Amino acid sequence: MTTPAAPAGAAAPAIAVDAGTRYLRVARIGAGGTPELVDLPGTVPGEGLPTPAGVRGDRAAALSVAYAAYREHCGTPRRMVLVVPPEQRAVPLAGGMPQPRPLGTPHAVLALLRHAGGPLASRLLVCDLGASAADLARCTLVGGAVAVARVARYAPADGYGAAFDAAVLAGAGLPADDPAVLHELALARAENARRTEIALDRLAARPDRADRFADTVVHEVAGREITAGVVHRALGRLTEGLDRVRDGLPAHRGARPDRTPVIAVGGPARSAALLAHLTARLGRPVRLPDGTDPALAAVFGAALVAGGRTDPADRYPHAVAVRVHRTVAGRPRDGELLVSPPGTLEPGGATVFAETGGERVRVKAVPADGAGGREVRIVVRAAGTDAVAPMGVVTVPAAGDGARFHVGVRVAADGTARLVLQPLGPVRPGAHPARNHLPAELPPEEFLLGVLPIDPRPPEVSDHSPDTQGART
Repeated sequence: MTTPAAPAGAAAPAIAVDAGTRYLRVARIGAGGTPELVDLPGTVPGEGLPTPAGVRGDRAAALSVAYAAYREHCGTPRRMVLVVPPEQRAVPLAGGMPQPRPLGTPHAVLALLRHAGGPLASRLLVCDLGASAADLARCTLVGGAVAVARVARYAPADGYGAAFDAAVLAGAGLPADDPAVLHELALARAENARRTEIALDRLAARPDRADRFADTVVHEVAGREITAGVVHRALGRLTEGLDRVRDGLPAHRGARPDRTPVIAVGGPARSAALLAHLTARLGRPVRLPDGTDPALAAVFGAALVAGGRTDPADRYPHAVAVRVHRTVAGRPRDGELLVSPPGTLEPGGATVFAETGGERVRVKAVPADGAGGREVRIVVRAAGTDAVAPMGVVTVPAAGDGARFHVGVRVAADGTARLVLQPLGPVRPGAHPARNHLPAELPPEEFLLGVLPIDPRPPEVSDHSPDTQGART
């Protein structure tokens, strides 16, 4: 569904943008309280604005086109959430555009399901099938947050869904780069979806009569007939890609399905034949709420986040601490300094510093032997439990006499964590400054920690192969 531009005088809405290779989708919360596509001039019903050929593959340029189209006809939005592939949250912006809030596709899709209510499994697979690539993300629900443990990607040079479309059109003798033909193909698929699935089922069930069923016309595009045989052969592009992206997850390579529930989204996920293949290879499918079009699931979930209807749930759910040495009543004691409480670290967000009573804690880096650097141990405490997992060890070089630091942690846009030391005195020679400091303050130093563990609790003993999710560095 689409919703018209807001009437004059109405409060500026919050919007979500999914700048895809084939379509630019802009959504917001409609009058009925549900997410809908914004009806911009040139919008293809149920799809979005066709992405201009000149910006395909350039997310920043595509976002700029979508934003300009929205602003011209609807005004400046109050807030903007941008759907991005997992682990690709950093997006350069054109001048004059407000900073969008990036949201990974798995988090956007799960925001849609969480808003709809109902139970969700603690571990899920989100399979995003797009025109350019297929992504498979293993997700874990922990402490009210969604942690993306692993991501596999299959992105051939000729695209994923785009390669399927090209094969279908080529089979009918039609050009694959004509926007009008692609639009007509999308409409024909929607109108004849049931007929196509019946024909494909017959082909699969009766291979002895495949020649006869292959000639069944399933739809017509630009005056050319497209047969079940053409669609069936082109479908191999999609199923092969699914198998490859599945093998990209180490836990699945060459293994039998572990029945982890899988949520399939994106335009190709409309195909019942492809979903059957997906279910056979991975796990049982999770239905989208209220018959949501899988091509719109991500942007609708992002619209719910933009409108404040649900939390993005993409902050790190556990606490991060460092081992420290304190002097109490003249005696040394070992302990922990809490750096980031549960739910405070956001991918691509600001550094979270250790605080006590609202004030940042000052820490002195003292050499262990009076000369060299000191090893600092970082640990993660599971939310709501006493479980502790070692995160890593970094060596902090020796500082000058009396040097003090603020200690923090930040998570980069790619999901990797860094220990941050913000000096409060003169800059130490040989320091490696971070790039995101204010000009007025001394540059902080950063130490790479790696990906924070998804589940710090010790694994349960079982007869099955050990679960490698949340592997620590």
